[in-house]
Amino acid sequence: MRQYLRLFKFIRPHLGLFILAGGSMVLSAIFDGVSLGMIMPVGDIILTGKKIVLPAQTPERLVRMAETLNGIDRVSLLNFMAIAVVILFAFKGVFGFLQGYFMSDIAQRVIRDVRSRLFEKFHDLSLDYFTSMRGGELMSRVTNDVQLIANAISYAATDLIYQSLQVVVFAFMIVFIDWKLAILSMILVPVIGFPMVRVGKVIKKLALRGQEKMADLNSILYETILGARVVKAFGTEKAELSKFNDVNSMYYRLSMKSIKRTLLLGPVTEVIAIVAGVAVLTWKGKEVIAGKMSFGALTVSLAALLSMVRPFKKLSQVNVLIQQALAASTRIHDVLETKPTVAEKEGARQLSGFKDTIVFDNVWFDYGSAPVLQGIELRIRRGQVLAIVGPSGAGKTTLLDLVPRFYDPVKGRVLIDGIDVRDVTFKSLRANIGIVTQETILFNDTIRNNIAYGMPGATDGQIEDAARKAHIHEVITKLDDGYATVIGERGLRLSGGERQRLAIARALLKDAPILILDEATSQLDTESERLVQDAINRLIKGRTVLVIAHRLSTIRNADRIFVLDAGRIAEEGTHEELLRTDGIYRKLYQYQEIQE
Repeated sequence: MRQYLRLFKFIRPHLGLFILAGGSMVLSAIFDGVSLGMIMPVGDIILTGKKIVLPAQTPERLVRMAETLNGIDRVSLLNFMAIAVVILFAFKGVFGFLQGYFMSDIAQRVIRDVRSRLFEKFHDLSLDYFTSMRGGELMSRVTNDVQLIANAISYAATDLIYQSLQVVVFAFMIVFIDWKLAILSMILVPVIGFPMVRVGKVIKKLALRGQEKMADLNSILYETILGARVVKAFGTEKAELSKFNDVNSMYYRLSMKSIKRTLLLGPVTEVIAIVAGVAVLTWKGKEVIAGKMSFGALTVSLAALLSMVRPFKKLSQVNVLIQQALAASTRIHDVLETKPTVAEKEGARQLSGFKDTIVFDNVWFDYGSAPVLQGIELRIRRGQVLAIVGPSGAGKTTLLDLVPRFYDPVKGRVLIDGIDVRDVTFKSLRANIGIVTQETILFNDTIRNNIAYGMPGATDGQIEDAARKAHIHEVITKLDDGYATVIGERGLRLSGGERQRLAIARALLKDAPILILDEATSQLDTESERLVQDAINRLIKGRTVLVIAHRLSTIRNADRIFVLDAGRIAEEGTHEELLRTDGIYRKLYQYQEIQE
């Protein structure tokens, strides 16, 4: 029941529309019952010229109504019924349209709301969440899982309410005509309901596994598209196709298992209902022959009983959609209820600029296993350029990720002007930090918007000035659309050096007092490195810079160099001081000179 209530939470913000839809369903179901009841006067009085005869146990009020109809002239009754049928079906059509429209509107609103909530939640979650989750799986939750919930609301919820109302209406009709017959119809409910519940539990498990396989499909597709160049370069197209086909086949098998069980419910339900119908026909047919019940009364009773078959068949399909939606809801709530490991403190203060120092005070950090950083002690004064070097896996990037609070230390503090970064708002902290990384992240947007990403209100003059300082303006002006050029996903229309300079232009425009450079010149050719390095030299003027250097020749002029090894500071000093010692830095530098 708790899971059903969680599913209903998606509808709760649109309760007004849901009530309107429910009211339309009630009226539409009533009109269904009334239209079925018209068979009795049409069949008995108008067409056969006989009177309506109801069983002895029929309520007195209904008997008097039948007697009134029996007293009406056949032609007059025919004219009345002709007009009534048109009006009845017109109203039924109006309310049928309204219920479908309102429920579809709710479903589309839920899609909009849940996708927005998930996208907002993604921005709230910490970076460690995204390192443990696959991009394709997260995309599957925003697309496939949300659509399953929408289907449950648009189709399943509609049928659940409407078909249930029809069962109630038809059951009441049977009760009013013959309460003994009603007992038989009530037996149908648990008999048909039992296999529905049993199959529903199995389908929910299959749906959850199927959604996981769909997430796997999305992940493989996502990774293959992003890594298309690598796939082609290594000639692994067949291997990737085989991997995709394996998962695709598994998804097919799970889908067919679910479909098989769903389709079995229909015939089982129908057979049970037909057996009941034949029993009624045999039982009550004898009363018609004996004159204790008219043919029209039996027809309406039998029609009402058999009409309950269609709602039950629909409800079996509804159960499938709801079970799929419950599985999808579980996966969506897994995201929505995830607590970020790095959260903004309640009542966090604003960081009003950067004036003095950045301090790492006995900082320890791990990713849940062995320590990555151990007892780091650093002090960076305003205007200094501090370089972090060391072998791969030493913890360099992790160390600098603690400054903008992408992660929090497990022990110790990071202080800016004596204030723990955990005590200030994310926005005010990160507004004071510019970042240029080795992996340049650009968006499938115009060059102008990519440069102004952190400052959407920047003027064209400010954007072009930043581009000139980053040595990218000349490249941009040679493009057909200039600054309006859409650079493609991840900026693939530009070279590596051009993408890097565009990222530097973005950091220049932001003009933050603290700058983090994470191997910003690595993996570039000599000419690109020269241009990027010159752009970086312009960028770091007047700023406090923390730089991770892959090529040690680029940090000769750093005020202080710290050598990180196995999460600890092994050496520190200037470029010249470290070369005079027989340590890690000197060995790294000499190795690079030999390589070059």
